[in-house]
Amino acid sequence: MGLLLLLASTTLLLASYLHPGSVTNAQQVFTIKDVSLSIEPSADVSRGTNVTVRCRASVSSSGQEALSREYTVYKDGSEVYTKTTSSSDDFLYLLPDARVSNSGKYKCKINIEGRQRTSNAEKLAVEGLSKPVLHLNKGVVTEGEELTARCTAPGETGSIFFYFYDKGEEIQDKQVNSNQAEAVLHFRSVGIHRIHCTYTVFVRPDSYKSEESSSAAVSVKELNITPVLEISPQHQIFEGDHLNIFCSVRVAQRSTDSMLLYLSEGTSLLSSGSNKVNHSMVALAKAPGLMFECRMEMGNVVKIANRTVPVTELFSAPTLTMSPAEVFQREPMKLTCNSERFASERIQRNELTYTLHPLENPMDTGVFSVKAPLRDFNYTCAARAKGIEKHSETLTVRPRVPVSIPKISVYGKAILGKPIQILCQSDSGSLPINYTLFREYMPENTTSVRLPIQEALFTVSISRPEEIKKFMCEASNGRRQPLLGPRLNATVIVPLSHARLSAVPNLQEILEDGHLNLICRVEGTPPVTFKWYRVGDSKPLNTTTTDELHKDYMVPIVTKEHSGRYYCEAFNHARNLVRSNEVNVEVRMAVWKKALIGGICLLIVSVLAVAVVLYFKSKRVRVDRASVSVWSERKPDAGNDEESSVVSNEPDVEYTEVVHPRSADPARAPLRKGTDTVYSELQNSPHGAADHHDYGSVEYTELNGDPEISRLHPQDLPEPVD
Repeated sequence: MGLLLLLASTTLLLASYLHPGSVTNAQQVFTIKDVSLSIEPSADVSRGTNVTVRCRASVSSSGQEALSREYTVYKDGSEVYTKTTSSSDDFLYLLPDARVSNSGKYKCKINIEGRQRTSNAEKLAVEGLSKPVLHLNKGVVTEGEELTARCTAPGETGSIFFYFYDKGEEIQDKQVNSNQAEAVLHFRSVGIHRIHCTYTVFVRPDSYKSEESSSAAVSVKELNITPVLEISPQHQIFEGDHLNIFCSVRVAQRSTDSMLLYLSEGTSLLSSGSNKVNHSMVALAKAPGLMFECRMEMGNVVKIANRTVPVTELFSAPTLTMSPAEVFQREPMKLTCNSERFASERIQRNELTYTLHPLENPMDTGVFSVKAPLRDFNYTCAARAKGIEKHSETLTVRPRVPVSIPKISVYGKAILGKPIQILCQSDSGSLPINYTLFREYMPENTTSVRLPIQEALFTVSISRPEEIKKFMCEASNGRRQPLLGPRLNATVIVPLSHARLSAVPNLQEILEDGHLNLICRVEGTPPVTFKWYRVGDSKPLNTTTTDELHKDYMVPIVTKEHSGRYYCEAFNHARNLVRSNEVNVEVRMAVWKKALIGGICLLIVSVLAVAVVLYFKSKRVRVDRASVSVWSERKPDAGNDEESSVVSNEPDVEYTEVVHPRSADPARAPLRKGTDTVYSELQNSPHGAADHHDYGSVEYTELNGDPEISRLHPQDLPEPVD
């Protein structure tokens, strides 16, 4: 049994997961397919039409039992009706005798066991309002008496504004949530007043205005109370005369307990009271005169009595003037205070006294001698007679500041060959200031500076730098003598020219491992920026700025790679770029390398020379041995033993004459005729005795340089001589 219950529970749980779009219970399964809303007979109807809002829900279910459905109707987003039913028929929301207040957007929502769906919104528009009805509680009232008016909008509902009108002018409005409103009206003027009303129904976001109600007449009777204003004296009132003013009312058979009186002159309240008020004052002349008012207030009733009193001026307000019209600081000037008009019927001119503020020293003439202040200053004066005092308007004295000696300077940069702007400027001085530029005391041009932001600029040109010192400025700003400033002292930038590049050492003396200085020279005004380039390279080798007109670029250790063509460029503040000539640098071999190579060459030559000498020497010896036969073998001479016993360091030389016979062969070169000398060296024994070894004798034959002797054969030579 327990197993069956478990299986049943599992089946229900799986069914709820397998059908998420439907709501189930143990009895049946259902789904809300659609909900729609419609307005019948139409969405646009006239006032008084019976309107039906129909809500239709499409629901599918598996069981036969009716589902409980909850319907909710919304108007403009607010819930207006809710009902629960088990019927599957359409839900109807009735609006019998529709009014403008029923206009709006409607939609409905259905809820079945927690499952909800809402329809689209539909708008209902009801046209037409009922005519308002006006009711007054009185037809005749007295000034200040209240009247109650009631305006009704028959059959209308919602939020309604009611408006009340008197002679077409709106006098009051009321907002209510019912179809009628009351207003308490007050009338300030006597006579017939025609009253009517209208109303407006507000249906968010629109409003609907009704037509006008029928008008009702109200008769307002005058209240028998009159304010009275009395002034003494009444005629020929001059300034300084005393005035007495009275404010009162005339009342006929009515209590005055709640009545108030106010006496005022212009905007000044002079006095107030309940029954009668008065005020005394000294008359003052005003245009068009003194305006007095007596005002009576009793409840909502206000009555006014006005009167304007002309007052003759005793004397006119003084005017303050200065002379001269333009003054400089600390210069003497005169300030004059004067009243042009006065009432001769009452006063004489000499009765007027004048006071200058802030000096506070009265004078009959009204002329004050003062010195111009250092800065702007305000003066006023006052005229007084018969206790009446009048003040002038404020006079602002603005003393001019004398112009200072003008300064002269170059505006920007002075570059020879280009227009130069010269600025003339004074540290102090009142505007306007006239500046004149002089060249050697001859005026060039004049300009006027009238605003603080203006500058006195002059454009000139010069052909030589020293001409800049010929310019001067003159300044003036008034009647004083113009001031001439000093001469212009400024640097004139001469554009660069004649750029030249040279090398140290000379181009023929530039050797490896030495140094190289490339010197760039220009003419012009420093500072100068120099750049050195190697032809073919866009990037400079070096860049430097100096206050001199020449600069060098040094290569401390020169190699073969430094060979090439070089040039330099230069510019100064004139911003003109100049380029030098090109220098062809050829790096030659170092001296020590030359010496080393020379030494090696000499060594090779010496070795070759020695080898050649040795070679030819060995060859000559072989030729001599083969060709020369002047040899003699001599026996030892006994007669010379004694002589031989004497050791001599000198070799013994024998002189032998050899006769050269002519060759019988004519093809051969002829032998020289004559005798040749043959030198024979006899070598002695180093031990002092004759060496008995048979070494033979070597004879050196002088052949007198005959080249043909080398071709002689041994058989052509003569026989040796003993």
